[in-house]
Amino acid sequence: MEEPWIGDSSRGGAVRVLWPLLLACLAAQVIGYKPVIVVHGLFDGSSDFVNLLRFLSQTHPGTNVSVIDLFDRAYSLQALYGNRVEGFKEAIYPIMQNAADCVHFICYSQGGLVCRGILSTLSDHNVNSFISISSHQRPVTYGDTDYLKYIFPQFVKSNLFHLCYTSVGQRVSICNYWKDPHHQDMYLNSSDYLALLDGERPNPNATMWKKNFLRIKRLVLIGGPDDGVITPWQSSQFGFYDANETVVEMKQQDIYLRDMFGLKTLDARGDLVQCVFPGVQHTMWHSNETVFTACIQKWLT
Repeated sequence: MEEPWIGDSSRGGAVRVLWPLLLACLAAQVIGYKPVIVVHGLFDGSSDFVNLLRFLSQTHPGTNVSVIDLFDRAYSLQALYGNRVEGFKEAIYPIMQNAADCVHFICYSQGGLVCRGILSTLSDHNVNSFISISSHQRPVTYGDTDYLKYIFPQFVKSNLFHLCYTSVGQRVSICNYWKDPHHQDMYLNSSDYLALLDGERPNPNATMWKKNFLRIKRLVLIGGPDDGVITPWQSSQFGFYDANETVVEMKQQDIYLRDMFGLKTLDARGDLVQCVFPGVQHTMWHSNETVFTACIQKWLT
């Protein structure tokens, strides 16, 4: 019997070309890769993730990947709380509902804080891996970066608290996670977003938010010393400065020791992963294939 083939006159060539594609489609069906949801950072948009999408298609063929195209570019300066988080939830929730099992979050830079807001306030989310790429997680940026000089050209880091810790300042996203280690009381009294998520500011929803956040199966924290934007870079790993501007690592922070929103619980479960990668600048994290292979790929199964 003649073996089956696909193509016209060049049987062998057609088989050689199409066979890998057929195998890839079959692998996607058999393995059942979970859908991936990508949330961008400050001044980004969906078009910035071309390389990440390529990495995903090569290693997890057939995966349903959604890059959420909301609050792009200048609109990313809008406050994180309120309409911002709600808008992302409205776009993401149908993807979760349509997933046969779970979904994965890949959240870059400021997007990591958007994702935390979603995970804390959505009681029936089905996120498996929450992969936070170079995000201002603990608690915020405190440094002289190009981003800061562009957004607030009239301010330096030592006096930005005069603006950020006001109702007007809290309408700008970067102020929602700006923490001046020399004015921590003002931060706790004024922060309308991160201080609430971290459980540092009294919040009647704190217990429920912690329960919601702990629905994730895994938290992956990616960052490194050559980032150049996240300051200190250990903020991507939930570290931050004390009043002397000495970095206090995550496991010495109150939010971990008192398990304010679930970090210690995740660590005890074995579901807290830290991936520290040198030599990568802030805007290159999601385009670096070595970072993808070492820090992201294995958590997307």
